[in-house]
Amino acid sequence: MELPGLAFAVWMLICFYAPVGGYPNGKVREACTSMVPCHGSSPQLSPEHTITVNGTEFKPGDSIEVHLSGPVFEGFFIQARDAEHLESPALGSFMLADRGVSQLLTCAHTKNSAVSHTSKAKKKHIKVYWIAPGNAPKRVQFLATVVKKYKIFWVKIPGPIVSQPNALSPTPPLHATSEAVSTSHPVSYLSKPFNASSCGRTKFCIRNPSNCDPESASCFFLSFQQEGSSVFIEMSGPSEGYLAFALSHDQWMGDDDAYLCVGEDHRVRAITAYLKERSPPVLDSENALEDVSWRLADGLLQCSFRRSIHLPAHKGRFNLDASYYIFLADGEASEGGVIHKHQQQPLITNGIYNITGLPQDIGGSRSPRLIKAHGALMFIAWITTVSIGVIVARFFKPVWSYSFLFGKEMWFQVHRMLMLTTVMLTSISFVLPFIYRGGWSQQAGFHPYLGCTVMALAIFQALMAGFRPSRHAPRRQLFNWFHWCTGTAARILAVVTMFLGMNLAALDLPDPWDTYTMIAFVTWHVGIDVLLEIHSYCLIRKGNSDLKSLGITGPSSAQVLGDFWFCIL
Repeated sequence: MELPGLAFAVWMLICFYAPVGGYPNGKVREACTSMVPCHGSSPQLSPEHTITVNGTEFKPGDSIEVHLSGPVFEGFFIQARDAEHLESPALGSFMLADRGVSQLLTCAHTKNSAVSHTSKAKKKHIKVYWIAPGNAPKRVQFLATVVKKYKIFWVKIPGPIVSQPNALSPTPPLHATSEAVSTSHPVSYLSKPFNASSCGRTKFCIRNPSNCDPESASCFFLSFQQEGSSVFIEMSGPSEGYLAFALSHDQWMGDDDAYLCVGEDHRVRAITAYLKERSPPVLDSENALEDVSWRLADGLLQCSFRRSIHLPAHKGRFNLDASYYIFLADGEASEGGVIHKHQQQPLITNGIYNITGLPQDIGGSRSPRLIKAHGALMFIAWITTVSIGVIVARFFKPVWSYSFLFGKEMWFQVHRMLMLTTVMLTSISFVLPFIYRGGWSQQAGFHPYLGCTVMALAIFQALMAGFRPSRHAPRRQLFNWFHWCTGTAARILAVVTMFLGMNLAALDLPDPWDTYTMIAFVTWHVGIDVLLEIHSYCLIRKGNSDLKSLGITGPSSAQVLGDFWFCIL
């Protein structure tokens, strides 16, 4: 193939894997700027679909209802941009009306600033809500890319222009309804995001990540400030559904006093609840919260409210002048404000704190110490001790054949010590998740099943080694095969199990660097094994050459090579 033809083929291959409509699941962040599907054809000129809104004016924090409709289509991509600079990044944030057909995306580092399809299922109508950001321009225009079929699509279909009050609009709004609806509520709407300037001085604050800015789209923030006989509480975070915190007597979920801010119909509702074991929260029929305010903007859900320190008339409400562990969680909420289980591990403080006591600025951990210890011990056992033990048995036997320790060959004693250490570390690590969970975990996928298999193989390997036949016994060859097969199977399954475990929410590892690090360790160990095998093979070849020079016949090259590949595999 000539170079131009090869370049064209590569370009087509890249386009095939990175389009708007080419992603049936709608994960189209690559098209955030251009909004152009890379389908190898030109867009259509005359749009068949229209964008409508339910209002012509907005103020920061307002919600605009946006509709995309027209003939049947498969994919779509919706953004809001500065009407005076349509090449500028997407702005504001969206909320979904139907999570089955639409999903939120992050464009230009702004969370939830775009909406796309979830599948290529045919659809005629999409409804979403756009939340105006605090720094919105005077005029905002909605744009949409629509994919009817793979080769038939329209790019940046112009939608209505909505304006802030008193803004001169040079262009009349397109397809906008005559009724302007504003969902701003001065009594309950927060005009600006929270700040952390008083944390540790007059406020007791919890932040994740530590010392993050509550205005950031990646910061979870919770603050308490005592004001007389009540406590003023602020909660903020990048959530599409709800934020919640709970006061607990221990670090396990159950019998806790909980407070939730739930996004419902593009507004926020603050409610109290009681957590019973690991069941969904039991919502209170009577709300003990006062001065509730909220804000939905810039991809953040924020709410504040006031609660009396003592609430003797409300069963299940803890006194706020005592010390507790504090949980902070977020999750999804479906239409009607129905909340779902949090997808990531809640943040839990490392100790008990009195929120009405000395103001502090603390963090927490989304990974319990028992789970961290479980992962660390398994990593040490199956990446370190077992690998060194195998290398010692395979390559140090000739070197240490005449060195003894406690009456046995040095290599054998070191190998046995390392393997027994592996079994011991695996056994300790194995029970830690059961202690933390109080039983079997139903949300860990295949990880616990494979972990039990690895534990069983490790114990079986140790028991089998205890009944090892003597060196010249007839069954020694059979033992060697079983010993090698069991150990190899355990090592492979252990590595697979660790890869599966790294993605579990309870470990809270930095993705994707955890996977890259694990791949690097495995690659390093495999590379060392291969290099040592090559070195051993070369030594045997050299030994055979020396024997031949003396007239002595050694093993053939084929036999040596066969042994080499057998040991690698």
